[in-house]
Order: sequence, then structure tokens, then C-alpha cells
Amino acid sequence: MNFFLYINKNLIFFFGLIIILAFLLVIFTKQINLNNIELKILDKKLSNVDISEPKFTINNDDKKIYITAKEGNFLSKDKILLKNSVSFKSNEFSIETEKVIFDRNKQTAQSKSKSLFKSKNTTIFSDGFNIHDRGNKIIFYGSSFIVLK
Repeated sequence: MNFFLYINKNLIFFFGLIIILAFLLVIFTKQINLNNIELKILDKKLSNVDISEPKFTINNDDKKIYITAKEGNFLSKDKILLKNSVSFKSNEFSIETEKVIFDRNKQTAQSKSKSLFKSKNTTIFSDGFNIHDRGNKIIFYGSSFIVLK
């Protein structure tokens, strides 16, 4: 009877040891995989972007137009190419598009990509727009579709 209990203790000990080693092996391989994934994510984030999450404002006498994007590249001292989820917002309207050239000095913006303008009673889909006169005038280009409420 003592011999039978002695064998079970050794089997239980070795079985437990194998389970613990397997558990540690799984934990270390998962940690290594997580580190590799984090490095890949960092590599993808590093691109040819001069400005990450740029924010600008067009100021005029009556209102402010806030401009945000996910990426920006300097084209010259004052001109910046804003890309990916570019948004113009004021108290009266919002414009969403993918690419805009913003001139910080002249306070103008131009886009030749599909754009969506929204205000309280108007929605405009266009192939581009031009904001000039410090945000007082907006001209829509190309095929435009206007919805009036």
C-alpha cells in the first residue's frame, strides 16, 4: 500500500511540473508575439508624415473654422497638405473630405477630393471646394449634389 502511494506522489509531482512548464512556455511565447505585434504597429505608424493630428483655425471677424486631420505634410513654409479624415467645423457648418491644401498665411483651403458639406438646412456633396476670404466664401467644384431641407 505504501508503494502505491509513493508512485502516485511521483506521478503527480512530474505531471504538475510538466503543466507548470507548459504554462510558462505559453506565457513566454505570447509575450514574444505581443512584442512583435507592437513593433509592427510602430513601423506602420512611422510614415512620411510631417505633422501627426494637425489642428488649425481660420479666423475672421464673425467666426472661427476649426480644421483637423490625421496627417499633414509641409508643401512650403505656409502651405500644408492635410490628409485622412480632414474636417472643417464651425458653429454654422462642417465639411469633411480626405485631402486639402491649407495656406496658413492667407487663411485659405482648397480640395479636389470628394467633399461633404453639412449645415442646419443644407447638405452638399461635391468634387472639391475652395475656402477663401478668411472663410467667408466657399466655392464648390465639379459635380455637386445639393439637398435643401
